[in-house]
Amino acid sequence: MSVLIIGGGLAGSAAAITLARAGCKVTLVEREPKPHHKVCGEFLSREALLYLASLGLDVAALGAVPIHNVRLASVEATLPFAAMSLTRRKLDEHLLQTAELAGANILRGCRVDLLQREPESHTWRATLGSTTLHADTIFLATGKHDLRTQPRPAGRQCNLIAFKMYYQLTPTQAAALASSVELIFYPGGYAGLQPVEDGTANLCCLIQRRELQRLGGWDALATHMQTHSPLLRQRLYGAHPLLDKPLAISPIPYGYVRETNQTADGLWALGDQAAVIPSFTGDGMSIALHSGCLAASMYLQGKSSTQFHHQLHNEVSRQVSLATAISRALIWPPTRSAITAAVAVFPTLLDTVARRTRIKETALLV
Repeated sequence: MSVLIIGGGLAGSAAAITLARAGCKVTLVEREPKPHHKVCGEFLSREALLYLASLGLDVAALGAVPIHNVRLASVEATLPFAAMSLTRRKLDEHLLQTAELAGANILRGCRVDLLQREPESHTWRATLGSTTLHADTIFLATGKHDLRTQPRPAGRQCNLIAFKMYYQLTPTQAAALASSVELIFYPGGYAGLQPVEDGTANLCCLIQRRELQRLGGWDALATHMQTHSPLLRQRLYGAHPLLDKPLAISPIPYGYVRETNQTADGLWALGDQAAVIPSFTGDGMSIALHSGCLAASMYLQGKSSTQFHHQLHNEVSRQVSLATAISRALIWPPTRSAITAAVAVFPTLLDTVARRTRIKETALLV
């Protein structure tokens, strides 16, 4: 039996490593020819760290930065679990290398233009330009990018545009940010600022499409965020942007969780193709890794893709629904003000939200 994995992010690579180590014939197609940045907060929760360790990655050796605290304006809380941060450029590349060492066939710089189910043989045909690949099973792990023939329904909160920019902070501000994630609210969106390796800071932000159109673009958005957040203005004072322009992605289908009846037999949807949790939770990467490892494990057990999607839905749908409700509340000014006021009085709310939006311990495979 052959498996074709489309997408070389966290979910796709986790599945490839697990399947290849079990002796399966695995081909993974990654559209980018070389290491690249992605729009991502790059927060590795305890669950993500456990999965990465089980796959053979020592993220500390790769330069990952410990994260101990979450900060909202003047309120700071200790995270209820160990966490780290590492750029996706470095993390994804090492996962792909691990998959290749495990025996997976990695095709770089290849884009799947068309994916079709063969009605007679019940196999899959993937068209990559002039090349055609055939497989018994497809693991779809293209992140927030949909294949033209496999579109996802809209999420519950799908009117947002995401940006990411790396900054070199001044030594004083880098020291103030160290080991913390800072949440920043402003009209029309919210953002997170955290350190990553090599003394760099990652600013990942969201804005409603209509608000961005009103502002007129990234430069105006950067000013908008700092106008409404004295903390962010302080952090970025004297900072140097490290990318020529910010990375951006849209739409973001927050709140989407794939239903069992949305997927053809033999197609396993992983990562953001299966569930998209709002970024403020910091749990997107752990869900991606969990879905990849769970799908590979259930496939090896002879389970069906329908059974996999049913189980994953049961394991993450409540967390995604809660996080999406909070995310929508953070965008609307009256509820955003109420939330920040409540957190100021009850700082333990940050701890509660962090715990309630994680994959349950009993669902983990590690």
